[in-house]
Amino acid sequence: MAYRTLAKNNRRNQAPTAPRKRHVNNESLQTDYSTLEKSGLFNSRSSYANHPLTDVKANQHLKNYEEEVKGRFERIIPFLKKVSALQHNQDFVSQADELAIAELGFTLPHHLLEKAWVRPLDMRALFAWCVFQSHQLMSNQFFDSDPLNGADDSLASKEFESFLDDCGFHLLDVTPCADGRLAHSIAYVLRIPFSAVRRRSHAGALFDIEGTVNRWVKTEHRRFREGIPNAVQEKSRYLKVVTYHFSSVDPSHQGCAAHGSDDSVAAASGLKRLFDFREAVENSFCCGASVDLLLIGLDTDTDAIRVHVPSSDSTMLLDKWVSALDLFQETQSMSKEHALELINQRVVESAPGKPNQGMVAFITRILSNNISQIDYVRDIYGGLYPDAGHAERFIGVGIGFKEVHLRNLTYFSHLDTVEEGAPDLDVGVKIFKGLNVSRDLPIPVVIRFDYSGRVPGARDRAIADCLRVNSAISVRYRELVEDGLLHTLLTIRDRDQKVPAEVVGSSLDPVQQEGH
Repeated sequence: MAYRTLAKNNRRNQAPTAPRKRHVNNESLQTDYSTLEKSGLFNSRSSYANHPLTDVKANQHLKNYEEEVKGRFERIIPFLKKVSALQHNQDFVSQADELAIAELGFTLPHHLLEKAWVRPLDMRALFAWCVFQSHQLMSNQFFDSDPLNGADDSLASKEFESFLDDCGFHLLDVTPCADGRLAHSIAYVLRIPFSAVRRRSHAGALFDIEGTVNRWVKTEHRRFREGIPNAVQEKSRYLKVVTYHFSSVDPSHQGCAAHGSDDSVAAASGLKRLFDFREAVENSFCCGASVDLLLIGLDTDTDAIRVHVPSSDSTMLLDKWVSALDLFQETQSMSKEHALELINQRVVESAPGKPNQGMVAFITRILSNNISQIDYVRDIYGGLYPDAGHAERFIGVGIGFKEVHLRNLTYFSHLDTVEEGAPDLDVGVKIFKGLNVSRDLPIPVVIRFDYSGRVPGARDRAIADCLRVNSAISVRYRELVEDGLLHTLLTIRDRDQKVPAEVVGSSLDPVQQEGH
């Protein structure tokens, strides 16, 4: 069954209504791990064939990219142990540089290495330096070669934007939780070209309502002024999606930290935030009918999603969803065409009322895409990720990070000011106290502010934003900074160009000596 067949005739005018309130038992939202084991999902890779809907070629490509990027970060600690053993050699600086280039692809800062003869190497600073340089290599590769094939001019992006239009949506806006275990939710879990979606991550997936309304206004204004992505006369809709997460293996401890690992709270909070956003649009502009809503849950152990299918009036039930894992098992022996037909049928059956056909087509597509990701995790990890908890490499603070699409690589804290973004950032620092500080390693923080090169003075203002946030971080986490347990890298990027991030400062820069 073709997706576009499902997506036609999606033009409607009725205003959606809020869902009825329901009491939700947290147990109903938790997946039974023993059931997953009995399903055979976690058998060794040699004992099964891939699902008929699985894109094997794409899985191999994504695997190669993940291994390449994460491999850079995983080599840092073994490399630094070798450097530590060399620090008293006569030609230590040159030896360290040669080793760094051979193993990591970059040199080390000489102003840190040259002090090794008078005092022990600052291994915390060198660790942060290596993380920052590895991030820069990743950024360079992402924008120079489009390794995920999702850039604006890619065939995949153009095809998906056309599909969205057929579904009746002119923009897809997704808010995953800031947890690093969801950083890959667009390019891997949902298999959506990254340039075809607006992504802003927030702790607990609790996006800023006012900021989202402002972005909605800009989207609608551009439709009115420029006819981009489509003319304002077309009855298409702005689709806002929230992705919360849960753990099927350890639901009480490895769920969403922002919601106390309580799945029911995570789902209910995400749904409430969606309806608050729609109400804000309705109250401010009397056109709430142009907003559609969708709630998705992600099992961070298997990458399987569950979708709370909305009726045509956007009613969604917290205790009713369609599970990609169930569909994987139910359709594994079917042909591709029959599998898609059954998925479409299950989506319609799962809705609390009659669903809109454009939404059905969209959900059918992301569920079928997710089947490839379930097989991806099964092929590589036997069905379950070995790192059930947090294993992020750095915290990303500010506005940007278009290049980050790998699981457990980055904890996001999207913010304009530290004061307003403190809840997200505090959660990230708490996570990294367990990941890094407990091992006497620093917390690497990459500050990023994207800007528009078309706007006069925007670059200078982006640099000023970096400096302002860096100063606020130094004050808020003063003890960590003074102990060398938190380092920052300041970066900016022109979002109107296909260019990597530009470094404009770092806590690791050499201290300039004052002249006399």
